[in-house]
Amino acid sequence: MNTPVALNSLASIKLNLPKRRGAYYGGKWHEAKSGRAVDQINPGTGESLGPAADCGADDIDAAVKAAKAAFKVWRRIPPLERAKMLKEVARTLRENAGELAMIDAADCGNPLTEMMGDASVAAAQIDFFAGLVTEMKGASIPMGPDRLNFSVREPLGVVGRIVPFNHPFMFIAGKSAAPLAAGNTIVMKPPEQAPLSSLRLAELIDGLLPPGVFNLVPGGKEAGAALASHPDVAKISLIGSVPTGRAVMRAASDTLKKVLFELGGKNALIAYPDADPDAVAAGLVSGMNFTWCGQSCGSTSRAFIHEKIYDAVLDRVKDRIKYWKPGIPTDPSTTMGAIISKVQFDRVMSYIDSANKEGARLVTGGKRPSDPALAKGLYIEPTVFADVKPSMRIFREEIFGPVVGVVKWTEEGDMIDQVNSVEYGLTASIWSNDVTTAHRAAMAVEAGFVWINDTSKHFLGTPFGGYKQSGIGREECLDELISFTQEKNININLAVARKG
Repeated sequence: MNTPVALNSLASIKLNLPKRRGAYYGGKWHEAKSGRAVDQINPGTGESLGPAADCGADDIDAAVKAAKAAFKVWRRIPPLERAKMLKEVARTLRENAGELAMIDAADCGNPLTEMMGDASVAAAQIDFFAGLVTEMKGASIPMGPDRLNFSVREPLGVVGRIVPFNHPFMFIAGKSAAPLAAGNTIVMKPPEQAPLSSLRLAELIDGLLPPGVFNLVPGGKEAGAALASHPDVAKISLIGSVPTGRAVMRAASDTLKKVLFELGGKNALIAYPDADPDAVAAGLVSGMNFTWCGQSCGSTSRAFIHEKIYDAVLDRVKDRIKYWKPGIPTDPSTTMGAIISKVQFDRVMSYIDSANKEGARLVTGGKRPSDPALAKGLYIEPTVFADVKPSMRIFREEIFGPVVGVVKWTEEGDMIDQVNSVEYGLTASIWSNDVTTAHRAAMAVEAGFVWINDTSKHFLGTPFGGYKQSGIGREECLDELISFTQEKNININLAVARKG
């Protein structure tokens, strides 16, 4: 939790919205060729933040052309020089963390304090990948005295990345790092629901990289589809829902471009009978990422609690969850923000309605907060349902909202089958004081990232990504950097040289 001094410091931050609302490519700002714009709404207050460009296929094409031209220059810059430039971007990000965090709090509805952390995460990712530029190594293969055979790694070319609304500037900055460090140029598409912090970031880092290396094109589905299908884009990356991932993969298939996806999750928290109910309850509520309203692919939205500690955990959850109280996102004291849009708000409420109708037991939440100061915003109380069954929608489908379903279990095999019965496999959180039990469960769950007696944390340098429909590839590690390169093998016939 933040100290009063930290809160007082945050209270002095002013909302400084971007002056430029178009597309940024080739080192310059451009009005949308589409001629369209979308009014940006503060989900916490319902107030307008002004328009942002709704770019289309022509804008994407122009940005890709700029990136393709810049690639010829950027790929030839020595890796350590590229790293030096990227570290300057990270420094600028840290220096302007408060400004960017305030814009995201207003535009995407996440609390200001949480968005300050996003700046640190993004800057750390940039520094991390900048420090790995000399690790893109090839290898030599012994062929005898008359031949030299070796491989080298080269950048792919133009990379497109599409990011979601839950951490806008963190993803725009942090997810640029690996492809740029590898020598690629990039076209970023920020979330249509919350592009303002990304536009401000582009204003701040303008001139730190050669023109056309970093490009930003705000827009919706048309822009995303054009980026995914563009013949001059070598790789497309997405953080988003499973249906969006499938659509992007279809669009990318005609050009056989490489893909990197972090998609949805219906993640399980599993508590064994020997686990401490206090620790499990704390993990259950923190794992749901209630701070940003559960709008996270990694949220542990299904909690499988053994019958021996089931009631004790639920009793403690009701107390623990009181810390997360919806409030105005730009207020430094707010611990839980607003839902991104009316469409998403209605979607979450429909899941709450279906859970009630299907017989789940409401433990807490399930409605708008009663505070009249929040009446114009899109707020939902942190919501917990107990006695959830596999047949219920809230068990099977990703809600992307502040709703967790709690399941009672008795037999381990049946429980593991239920955990693995959904199409998702991103994260899992396992609670047990027995190392054998915990390790056995970690090996049994079909998920790409597993915590034991912990939840939610990411560890830079470790591979993050999903099983099944939850994604393709791994991020936040050396493998991510390598995935933005391609290997070339070179053979030299030394015998011919000697004869000459």
